[in-house]
Amino acid sequence: MNSLVVYDVETLSRDGQRRLRRVAKLCEGYGQRVQYSVFEVVCSRTKMAKLVVDLEAAIDPRCDSIRIYPLASDGLERVLALGLRRELRQAEAWVL
Repeated sequence: MNSLVVYDVETLSRDGQRRLRRVAKLCEGYGQRVQYSVFEVVCSRTKMAKLVVDLEAAIDPRCDSIRIYPLASDGLERVLALGLRRELRQAEAWVL
């Protein structure tokens, strides 16, 4: 499973800074950092499921956000969003 994991963790508090480090460490264990908060991840569906569970436990869903974008046609056809959702209206959405 090839995916792009993108996160935005609130860092105004000390607790938020800890969550950011934890999320980054989790992602480093599964993939390669390509930008500060962006990782390319190549793993099995089982390992991806474990990563999702670990990430859900690491964030505060009231103020943090994680998105997982599939990069390959492997049956996963939607964006997986964890935590705070910042949805765009359809007219504003871009597809790359």
